[in-house]
Parts: sequence; C-alpha cells; structure tokens
Amino acid sequence: MEFIKEFAIFLHKKGIIKFGEFTLASGKKSSYYVDLRLVPSYPQEFRKMVKFLENRISEDIGLDKFESIVSVPTGGLVIASALAIETVKPLIYVRSKPKNYGTSKSVEGKIQQGMNVVMIDDVATTGGSVVNAIKSLKEEKITIKDAYVIVNRMEGATEALAQLDVKLHSILDVLEISQILFNENIINEDILDKVKKQINY
Repeated sequence: MEFIKEFAIFLHKKGIIKFGEFTLASGKKSSYYVDLRLVPSYPQEFRKMVKFLENRISEDIGLDKFESIVSVPTGGLVIASALAIETVKPLIYVRSKPKNYGTSKSVEGKIQQGMNVVMIDDVATTGGSVVNAIKSLKEEKITIKDAYVIVNRMEGATEALAQLDVKLHSILDVLEISQILFNENIINEDILDKVKKQINY
C-alpha cells in the first residue's frame, strides 16, 4: 500500500511518532510516542489520511450501512469532523463525562434509538476512552459494531472492544509503522525490538 508507507515515513519525519523513553498519560512507560493531533497541521497529508479512511470504511462495511459518525474529544473528533464533511454524514460525539450544566448529556448531537453509528478515534492503546464512549452509546440504545482508529498501539484495545461486540479497525498499527521505518533504514533493529517487546510480539 503506497499511502501506508508514505504516511508512516511522514509520521516519523514530522516527529508525530517519536522513539525513546516516554511516560504515557496512564503513567505507563513507552518506547515510543504518537501524537496524531499534529497531522491536521499538514493539510495535504491530513486530507489524504481522511480520504484513505473513507475508502477503507467504504470497502469494509459500506457507507450506506450506518447513519452517523461518532467520536470522542479531542483527537478523534478532528478526524471525525473532516470525515463527516467528506461523507456528508451527521456527526455526534461522546463526552468523557457529562457536562454538569444545561442538559447534562454525555452524547452530543442528534440521536435516536436503534440508529447505526461508526466510531472514529485517532489512537487506540488499551481502548479505555472508546470503551466508555461505546457504553454511553449503548445506554442510549444506539447500535455500534465498528470502530476505526488511525494508529493501533496494540496494547489491548482490540480485545477490549471485542468484549462489547465492536470490531476495531486501524489504518496502521505500531508494528507496521516500525517495520516500514526499519525496512527504509530510518530506525535500527534495537528500536524495532523495543517496540515488539512493548506489545509482547
């Protein structure tokens, strides 16, 4: 896949994926860091990424199989917004916690029971934020069977979503990115091995 290779190289070149020693929000140590919030600062690549995502969803499940696109703030919402414009689909989003004023809803946007939605997020690690969002959607009797992320960090998200009967799809996973960069002589074997160790590969 030409786009996949180009995109992986772009992520590294622009410092969107970095290798080294990092502490994640969860407090966990990591041998790499991915910050996809930088991608929209490069509109050409951002647009290609969104088009690729649209095509992937179209091939996998069909754009007519769901009514709305749903996301979680903030990283995923930027991608989902662009995708909603491209596909001319309504957009809804799930707050991490309900706002404590006004209507105090956790799901924002026009919803109805039984509607089909597809979840979009930027990166999946353990799947925590997406799992919580899926639970909120199911409480509203909204049907969700598929979730898409740009990068899967392969640290439990696929399994966590599967327990809720939701299939996790990704454009890239961290092993693919590392393998491409290694094949292109951009990173060395030591870095590749550290990534493999982290995901227990």
